[in-house]
Amino acid sequence: MNDTPGWASPGSAPSDGQDTSVPRPAGPADDTGSAPKWSPDQPPAGQWSPPSAPGTGPQQPAPTPGWGGPAYGGAPGYGGGPGPGYGWGPPPAAKPGVIPLRPLGVGEILDGAVSTLRAHWRTVLGVTLAVAVVSQIAEILVQRYLLPEPVAIDPDASPSEALNQAADSVQQSLVSLVPSLALTVIGTLFTTSILTVVISRSVLGRPVTLSEAWREARPRLPQLLGLTVLLLLMSTAIMTISVLPGVLLGSAAGAALALLGGFPGVAVVIWLMVRFNLASPALMLERRGVMASLRRSAKLVAGAWWRTFGILLLTLVLTFLVTLVIAVPFGILAAAVDGGGLDGLLSGTGTDLGWPFLIITGIGTVVATTITYPISAGVTVLLYVDQRIRREALDLELARAAGVPGYGSQQPGHGPSRS
Repeated sequence: MNDTPGWASPGSAPSDGQDTSVPRPAGPADDTGSAPKWSPDQPPAGQWSPPSAPGTGPQQPAPTPGWGGPAYGGAPGYGGGPGPGYGWGPPPAAKPGVIPLRPLGVGEILDGAVSTLRAHWRTVLGVTLAVAVVSQIAEILVQRYLLPEPVAIDPDASPSEALNQAADSVQQSLVSLVPSLALTVIGTLFTTSILTVVISRSVLGRPVTLSEAWREARPRLPQLLGLTVLLLLMSTAIMTISVLPGVLLGSAAGAALALLGGFPGVAVVIWLMVRFNLASPALMLERRGVMASLRRSAKLVAGAWWRTFGILLLTLVLTFLVTLVIAVPFGILAAAVDGGGLDGLLSGTGTDLGWPFLIITGIGTVVATTITYPISAGVTVLLYVDQRIRREALDLELARAAGVPGYGSQQPGHGPSRS
């Protein structure tokens, strides 16, 4: 024992080296024959138990739910308490909307995207269904009337002629993708702008109508269009530079060189797209310009690239599986109704697709897009919110904006880092 002050039970012996003249409660008569010095007024028996023996004392009233430890009903699992109402730790995070206001897990991000679709299904499905129908009708008309006949590859041609025919076929396929890509960009532009507003309101637990979302998103459409076009041009330029030497060489060795050059080009494009994935929500919700949004996204993703990539890849796989589940039955039905169109499509001998085939497969595409695109957009926006919560304690600002009690005195932007 040492001579530092501490806690001791009544009647205990003095610490080693402690002056015996220090007053202390006296016990019963000892060997010296001194009389006990206890006060004649003692508390009833059984009202004290040492803290080292939990549960041996009197029963305490049941704790009430709240902040902190046993006396305040602390949440279980934070301090190793034996059950509900024990342990020390923070209370459950506020959840005014579709997500709890704290750093999110992967499942919570996906669940938040689906919950937004359920909570605001009229607004979400209204915009995605309208955009999907318009874009699909335009794409069907393009496929029916504007696409050229595919280049047929002669199986008896020499290797050089077959290579030239294959190159022409690839070039024609890329040209054929331009109208579809343009329609996809336009549809993505409208749905991204409106769904970003809807999801940001759902985080706060606030209702939003389609007209309100459109009114708030419309002023940002030019900047969002510029951002989308810039990312497309950036990706196209990188891929062109990576395959251009092989294309200019124009032989079998050139084709192999173009293929080898395409792999690092794809890797760079993927890296950049993940790095700039949060630019659109930053542009919409922070009212930033195009270049400032790109820098903002790069800052938020820095140090979390692999996590962001993994969540985006998982979302892509899930939406692909949903699309496949929806598209396969429609494709089988289209083949049964218009088998000639499917035969021509599989054999590559012609693009004479019948109207039944195009219409039925178009309906399947509309249904799949209407369901999957809100999930993809929701994951992107919630990733942005999650990164800001982790790095900038955005949860405090969101809690104040949602009117959660107990957050009014905290100043915006002064919360702890969550990275």
